[in-house]
Amino acid sequence: MVTGESVAWGYRPWWSRGEQVKAWWNGPIHLTDIELSAYSGTDPTKPIYVGLNGTIYDVSAGRHFYGPGGSYHFFAGRDAARAFVTGCFEEDLTPDLRGVEEMFIPVDPPDAPQPTKAELKNRRAREMKVAKRKVRETLEGWAKTFRGESGRPYFLAGEIVREEGWLEKLPKRELCEAAKKARPKRKQGE
Repeated sequence: MVTGESVAWGYRPWWSRGEQVKAWWNGPIHLTDIELSAYSGTDPTKPIYVGLNGTIYDVSAGRHFYGPGGSYHFFAGRDAARAFVTGCFEEDLTPDLRGVEEMFIPVDPPDAPQPTKAELKNRRAREMKVAKRKVRETLEGWAKTFRGESGRPYFLAGEIVREEGWLEKLPKRELCEAAKKARPKRKQGE
């Protein structure tokens, strides 16, 4: 049976999409953060790129989302890995993930008994391991979307080039208020 739109029922493999073929042919791109900002969708002749944890994705097919006036335009032309994890889209548009795992570590109730230093150290190590895994899983979930694994016509375009020690040059950030409020509450006896 053939539909009126396509003999493949809407299936479009990556090699049939012009942008992806061109990107594959030219190879991966390498841009600095400043160069990446030129691909924010404000110039309609350029593709729209989103950075995530040092990787660049082409989201041009979602121009209505990532272009000017789109609901996700604030992600275009930058690496905002921290905002993808925290959900703080105004204050966390940065690639700096230092300390973000704190949002997954439970907060003690005010009347909780104080553990010993050894118990606290062990608990902190366990919870930090889980929190780091949750940060990785969150970033990987977004990366799957941008690699086109969720059915979106986006694809990996290249990587962000940064000088050695770039992260140490940025001021340390605290968790945004929304991330602080979203932290899980520790139950009695945990």
